[in-house]
Amino acid sequence: MEMILVKTDKELNDAMLVRKEVFVGEQNVPLEEEIDEFENSSAHFVLYDEREPVGAGRFRVKDGQGKVERICVLSSARGKGAGKLIMNFIEDHARSKDIPALILNAQTHAIPFYENLGYSVTSGEFLDAGIPHKSMKKELK
Repeated sequence: MEMILVKTDKELNDAMLVRKEVFVGEQNVPLEEEIDEFENSSAHFVLYDEREPVGAGRFRVKDGQGKVERICVLSSARGKGAGKLIMNFIEDHARSKDIPALILNAQTHAIPFYENLGYSVTSGEFLDAGIPHKSMKKELK
């Protein structure tokens, strides 16, 4: 698997394809909520498996911290370490920008995944696009 920082329109389209399949197709998030006002101000990432896009995520700076968003993996690539590859790549990207900490809003079913990567829950449960979430944070060394 190969993880890249999006630089071309094709790569961005590949990332969006994965996001739409996972969030809109599987989780019934309305497209107008999935694609938001932060698309143009975010760094986007896409994970390829033999040139096929299988994972995606995005990153932006918010209040001096890195905000990790839209982490997703196609069902065919789950359980193979794809999510960890995406997160490690984004964390390395944040470190290269001297970002001291990362925050994210995790779907509650994914909290153990993020906890295994060193994130801690920082909020109570809330709904985002009708899906239960909790905020999480990780200090970068």
